[in-house]
Amino acid sequence: MSETPIDSSKRTWLIATSCAGAVGGVATAVPFVSSFEPSEKAKAAGAAVEVDISALKEGEKLTVEWRGKPVWIVKRTKAEVDALPKHDGELADPESKRHPEEFTPPYARNEWRSIKPEILVVIGICPHLGCSPTDKFATGAQPSLPNDWPGGWLCPCHGSTFDLAGRVFKNKPSPDNLPVPPHQYLSDTKLLIGDDTKKA
Repeated sequence: MSETPIDSSKRTWLIATSCAGAVGGVATAVPFVSSFEPSEKAKAAGAAVEVDISALKEGEKLTVEWRGKPVWIVKRTKAEVDALPKHDGELADPESKRHPEEFTPPYARNEWRSIKPEILVVIGICPHLGCSPTDKFATGAQPSLPNDWPGGWLCPCHGSTFDLAGRVFKNKPSPDNLPVPPHQYLSDTKLLIGDDTKKA
């Protein structure tokens, strides 16, 4: 039995109709799927971010995004925590008294600038001109750092240095310490960044 040949114009019409139908189906599905994602307005408002820190080891840093900014979560060693008060005299604002409402919430106004001594949570943006400092956790002499460097961060743009509590050293361009974002612990291993309203 021989097949009836299809006219080339009809073939073109069938292909075009099928493609249009497929495109229409996708166009209908995309807004539906997108409706499950947070709106741009919600993202801009800075919805809180839940972070699991159970795998974070001593000496490690985890970076998450909140309000389009990098938030660093650092698990300091006991030795690093114990060393924090030893260089207070070299810091511009060791007790975080300058602009506390903007840079350091009440629960972080201590020598660790944190809720728990070993866990630091700071926004990884230099208050000077918005650059992101680089990790310089190793202690001792290094390029662009003093011989007695205690570990922390160096801003490569203009040379501001910060200790492992995010506190800026004296005579540096940054006018303030690294900001501590609002946050709270939901459990021993879960943090909520962007919301410090205590749960009932």
